Amino acid sequence: MATAQLTASSISSRNVSSFEGLRPSAVQFPSVVRIGTLTQRSFRGLVVKAATVVAPKYTAIRPLGDRVLVKIKEAEEKTDGGILLPSTAQTKPQGGEVVAVGEGKSVGKSKIEISVQTGAQVVYSKYAGTEVEFNGAKHLILKDDDIVGILETEEIKDLKPLNDRVLIQVAQAEDKTAGGLLLTEATKEKPSIGTVIAVGPGPLDEEGNRKPLSVNPGNTVLYSKYAGNDFKGKDGSDYIALRVSDIMAVLS
Repeated sequence: MATAQLTASSISSRNVSSFEGLRPSAVQFPSVVRIGTLTQRSFRGLVVKAATVVAPKYTAIRPLGDRVLVKIKEAEEKTDGGILLPSTAQTKPQGGEVVAVGEGKSVGKSKIEISVQTGAQVVYSKYAGTEVEFNGAKHLILKDDDIVGILETEEIKDLKPLNDRVLIQVAQAEDKTAGGLLLTEATKEKPSIGTVIAVGPGPLDEEGNRKPLSVNPGNTVLYSKYAGNDFKGKDGSDYIALRVSDIMAVLS
């Protein structure tokens, strides 16, 4: 088997970009690393990310500007049927409780307050923010705009989208081809069509005023296939929350 020898001296700012997903400052290499047959593709999707631990001597975190501190909801350790899940199979949480907010931001001549308040249960973008460990619990510091919506129940269909976000119930995938052949779950194409369930108040213009969205609840829309955050409802339906800019057309 072909092998490659990688030394610390061979890694420079010029060629470190070939290790996609790795931050040079976050990874330490031993003096000699022997790697089997590897290609650039082998490193795609590999993310090295650890929470910043806040020392016990600090008793509070105060977000600045339009940032929000969220206490992350713990991952589900069991399925609805009571089966224990290994840590590798547990879904990464996308929600939590707001524990502190910044003072807001200025847009034009207007002072815009944070769109959520302390104590609110929120859903946020999957890869947003900076994770910190504080008082023995995991938290996330993220921008107000990274919060998808407020969810005060366990039903994702009750999500109240914020800013320019839209909640869509995804249409069911076709069970058959045009020729009548049955499709398995693995071969069903992911739909990019759905029905708008709820919309946010709209984005801010240059003067700090809200601009209404171009879609309304009840509209059937076509959206970008890889946009937004996917959710599974308790009713078994699929939902997606995305920005209105990811909606390409209204169908009628």
